[in-house]
Amino acid sequence: MSPIQRGAEQDPAAADVIETTGARQEPQEAAATETALVGAPELLANSVGDYAGIWLKRVRNGESGVLPIILGLVAIVIYFQLRNSVFLSAGNLVNLMIQAVPFILLGMAEVWVLLLGEIDLSTGYNGAVGAVVTLWAAYTLPWWIAIILGLATCAFFGALQGTIITRLGLPSFVVTLAGYLGLEGLLIIILPHTGHGAGGSISVPSNVLDDLTAGNLSPVAGWVVMVVLVALAGLFMITRDRRRRASGLVAPPLGVTLLKIAVMAIAGILVVIVGNTNRGAGFATLRGVPWAVLIVLGVLVLYTVVTGRTRFGRYIYAIGGNAEAARRAGVNLIRIRTLCFILCGLTAGIAGIMLASQLNSIGTDFNGGEYVLFAVASAVIGGTNLFGGRGKMIHALLGGLVIAVIYNGLGLIGLSAGATYIVTALVLLVAVTIDTLARRRGTAG
Repeated sequence: MSPIQRGAEQDPAAADVIETTGARQEPQEAAATETALVGAPELLANSVGDYAGIWLKRVRNGESGVLPIILGLVAIVIYFQLRNSVFLSAGNLVNLMIQAVPFILLGMAEVWVLLLGEIDLSTGYNGAVGAVVTLWAAYTLPWWIAIILGLATCAFFGALQGTIITRLGLPSFVVTLAGYLGLEGLLIIILPHTGHGAGGSISVPSNVLDDLTAGNLSPVAGWVVMVVLVALAGLFMITRDRRRRASGLVAPPLGVTLLKIAVMAIAGILVVIVGNTNRGAGFATLRGVPWAVLIVLGVLVLYTVVTGRTRFGRYIYAIGGNAEAARRAGVNLIRIRTLCFILCGLTAGIAGIMLASQLNSIGTDFNGGEYVLFAVASAVIGGTNLFGGRGKMIHALLGGLVIAVIYNGLGLIGLSAGATYIVTALVLLVAVTIDTLARRRGTAG
């Protein structure tokens, strides 16, 4: 079966295109039609070679995916390593992973609403308020109850804003801007009443909360966890493909699936090697993969499954692509949009708790405006569309890493905070420009 036939099997619209144009097309036109087919490249391919060929055709036609941001990230890393050899040291790489956590999680929060073509400007202060609630409760309650209360608080504010936006038909920009200001005021009001900490701040009272970013797995546990996670992911992918074939559906070639498993294994091995390298000073020993890496990975996998493998996720993309068409197809726009704002708030709460763990406190000097802008930048730099319908949680991971690398690298070479903002702004503009021009080229082609 050819790649075109495979595409037709999974997409009736593609079959119509082939039926009406295939007999009259020149070879160049047929290749363009094949590239335009809806569906993942692995489902159109018969082999690893076909997969690579289809992927390259899509890149040439503007569907470059995350390739530009990955190449840009590699270029930035090489630049900072040439400027300062400490950059790729194990200690700095682990610090970079931890620094990236708030950016990545806040970027994931924004992805939920950006997929709808909406925005949430309150995520920074919403996460900070949730962190304060968590730390305050942790002084008298078990740490896990404190975390639940903090996340519930953030989800509540997300639900409140989502309800106002969907029920009253108000712009999300205006409603969440009001939420930004209101939550900033709430943060300033409640902090002095906590009775813990000085100067308008509250410190982390629990060792467990502190270990969210400061704690590490043992070296042996790091290898065990990595092997188990890769094995489970590989088993899931192979089992899924077998079920698809048994049901008469198109499934990726075994070689493509094994290639993806190998890439995951290599990435896991590199992370564990870096984490297990001794990064202690003097006679002190500090080894192990940070817990924060596992937390981010867990959130990423969960959210990726929800957006890519569930009916709820398909509804989100449908609304972001064409809300009116989704409504006519029977999708409950109010419910789906409200749930997305709830998930945005919930994820902001996770980011706020992780940030509090990283800073060991939350205070009135918290700059929620800066963090929400970096949240949007993380999602957009990674490849999420500001106008809805296109984006993945992995985009927030890549964009958050870019911002963290810039912060970390510019700090190592001694540039000011102002330079950091300027460089981040330029990277954001370049990323959006490249993505826009590539897609215009693809549409014109």
